[in-house]
Amino acid sequence: MGNLRVTKKGIRLEGISEFLLPLYVKEIHSRKDSPLVLQSDRNVTVNARNHMGQLTGQLTVGADAVEAQCKRFEVRASEGGRVLFSADEDEIVIGADRLKVTGTEGAVFGHSVETPHIRAEPSQDLKLESPTRSLVMEAPRGVQVSAAAGDLKATCRKELHLQSTEGEIFLNADTIRLGNLPVGSFSSSSSSSSSFSSSSSSPSSSAPRQTIYELCVCPNGKLYLSPAGAGSTCQSTSNICLWS
Repeated sequence: MGNLRVTKKGIRLEGISEFLLPLYVKEIHSRKDSPLVLQSDRNVTVNARNHMGQLTGQLTVGADAVEAQCKRFEVRASEGGRVLFSADEDEIVIGADRLKVTGTEGAVFGHSVETPHIRAEPSQDLKLESPTRSLVMEAPRGVQVSAAAGDLKATCRKELHLQSTEGEIFLNADTIRLGNLPVGSFSSSSSSSSSFSSSSSSPSSSAPRQTIYELCVCPNGKLYLSPAGAGSTCQSTSNICLWS
């Protein structure tokens, strides 16, 4: 029988063994100091069948891919047996403490993503971007976006909406800057015929330089600056509001 030995614990094979027909055993294991190697010139396939002989699970190791066909696929930790990865027809669950994506293009999701926390690596920027569509973040009890040691930047191509249906929008900072606001020029022929227009020409050298402006709000919500005076110089019928 060559390398085949029959012992009290079963059959023991020494060296490399080759079987031309199927082998039926209850358990296959290697020596404590040696690995177990299953080798084939083509694919290595492991099948699991029920009592009726029907195929219930299959694992195939091929030259191009490793395929598993089963109702549920799980990867567990060596200590404790905690599920690290599981997949079935309905969902894929990643149970690791950290999900790290090292690709240069980041992670691409075709549909929604549900997670309690998204953060970047230490000393790295976190960027959420939608190149061609919109980016929506929703939560029933609020969405918190914080940058403890850096700046928070939100940019878009068209319009940025901040909307609160029942509460208020609270801006709390040492300095609040609104850049690129249009400036209205005040011209009065009389106290009752005041008009506003968009400032396009520089003031004359003899006129005093205007350094204090009033922040005005149009009925449609547009903001503009108006030269400050003794009283309010904001008017809802200004050219800036009418032509915006």
